[in-house]
Amino acid sequence: MRIELLTFGQRCWLLLGNGHRSLGVRYGNASEEAMVSNFRQQEILELARKDGKVTVDGLAELYDVTVQTIRRDLSDLADSGRLKRVHGGAVVPSGVINIQYEERRKLNEAGKKAIAVRCAQEIPNGASVFMNIGTTTEAVAHELLDHENLLVVTNNLNIANILAANHSCEIILAGGVLRRADGGIVGGLTVEMVKQFKFDYSVLGCSAIDPDGDLLDFDGQEIMVSSTAIKRSRKVMVVADHIKFERKAPLTICSLSDVTMLFTDSSLSKDLISNCTNWGTEVIIV
Repeated sequence: MRIELLTFGQRCWLLLGNGHRSLGVRYGNASEEAMVSNFRQQEILELARKDGKVTVDGLAELYDVTVQTIRRDLSDLADSGRLKRVHGGAVVPSGVINIQYEERRKLNEAGKKAIAVRCAQEIPNGASVFMNIGTTTEAVAHELLDHENLLVVTNNLNIANILAANHSCEIILAGGVLRRADGGIVGGLTVEMVKQFKFDYSVLGCSAIDPDGDLLDFDGQEIMVSSTAIKRSRKVMVVADHIKFERKAPLTICSLSDVTMLFTDSSLSKDLISNCTNWGTEVIIV
């Protein structure tokens, strides 16, 4: 653990590696207060990127400051476009442009792993599986390394590389146009190849889930691949952590009514739970 004592005027901070605890009660002057505020805001931003969301009460307790101070910090971060304010806190922003892939990998890693472990339990040995582009589907791939005699078709170079360590798994990489930013393969050729298969399972990620149950994404070419896989699958599994319910994206993949099982790490709204029940979509919360 990294321990470091920082002093600004009459205020001290003890660095404990994963956050700061205030030991003093006064700032020396306004410029020093601003320095501490900037320092704290950077830490808040890192926490939001790691967990996907930060809360006002949690941050006030962590930094031993008032909730009003934290609200000002979050407002500053929101005004600069680095966070988006939500009720009780803030989240990593989204909109018409997706977050960088490496940054998405770091969001809620523990939640994605828990989802992946539970999803992998539903996939038997000897199954045929399609897996699309996404950091949560990559997490599922890691949990399939001990499965036997799988046939996995994917348009994700990262998933193919992960599963290469499972020597009893046959991997088919769908052809098409390489998207260098995330190792995805998309386009008409990819769609045509996916059409040739009938999968036992599709394991799909998405960029966002709308309150009405629509699965959303940013790339039209990627959506064509996922939509085709849904039509060619006996069972459709969606893996989506709680962050996906707080984000937005402009394009629709499908509805949760088209999904067999949804794996997530947080409770859904009462309306969405009711809709999933009516649709026959099983919701598994880890």
